[in-house]
Amino acid sequence: MSEDDIELEDLNGVGAKTAEKLREAGYDDLMSIATMSAGDLGEVADLGEKKSQKIITGARQELDIGFESGKDRYDQKKEMKKISAGASNLDDLLGGGVDTQSITEFYGEYGSGKTQIGHQLSVNVQKPEGEGGLDRDVIYIDTEDTFVPQRIEDMAEDQGMDVEETLDRIHVARAFNSDHQMLLADEAQDICQSEDIGLIVVDSLTAQFRAEYVGRGELAQRQQKLNRHMATLLRLANSHNAAVVVTNQVMSNPDQMFGDPTKAIGGHIVAHNSATRLYLRKGKKGKRVAKLVDSPYMPEGEAVYNIEDGGIKDA
Repeated sequence: MSEDDIELEDLNGVGAKTAEKLREAGYDDLMSIATMSAGDLGEVADLGEKKSQKIITGARQELDIGFESGKDRYDQKKEMKKISAGASNLDDLLGGGVDTQSITEFYGEYGSGKTQIGHQLSVNVQKPEGEGGLDRDVIYIDTEDTFVPQRIEDMAEDQGMDVEETLDRIHVARAFNSDHQMLLADEAQDICQSEDIGLIVVDSLTAQFRAEYVGRGELAQRQQKLNRHMATLLRLANSHNAAVVVTNQVMSNPDQMFGDPTKAIGGHIVAHNSATRLYLRKGKKGKRVAKLVDSPYMPEGEAVYNIEDGGIKDA
């Protein structure tokens, strides 16, 4: 029996009522169950921790997930692809572009160009392989009503691409609160199974969480939800060899004595879940500067680029 033939009800301890609760919460496949914690499963399905762990163990056994050889991991990473960000020196900073199979975070102040990069990547991923793209579609979760079809039009025309086709290949949804945002990430799994998705953009990742969970008393709950949300996004990246790009806001760090006092929202939760992190800021004469803060294999560095009518360009 293949994974696709196994229903949730086939797992030991999952009855019709429990399966219904799991599906309503967006956990409708074995992988989503296998990668949950017992506490999260218990909360979603109203189960005790012991029974939850039993169900999770059953899902893991069905999927045969666990340790693998270094060669297996090497072969998986060989399938990693890259999407051009538009400017050659920005791509060089990233080692060729934005990676699939991981989360890339772009953070910075308002006007630093985070959304522009999200738009540019949404166009570029549709280009053929060998031209900076993957010839694949996009899921765009818009949390601040910043998705602008006219900018997609400008960028597509600049690339000589068909505007209507380019817009048709972007599956965009507006998230109105953090729960809705998390639900859209769950629903993205269904879209990934029916469409060839190569890029998932969340713009911005933390805005809704930041607005709803105010004060230190709610920080723990906010971080738990944010961690669960990013785990879902990372699952999508790995399961479908897709790139996940999140934009993030910044706040002032009063402990910073020297240099730029800004830091990204979300703390260690966002930092640890994002394989690659870039800090964007305005430069001189309208230019933009991207600083590579963290990368699995590239050294820290900076790239200067422009935001023009046709998109992200070399400075």
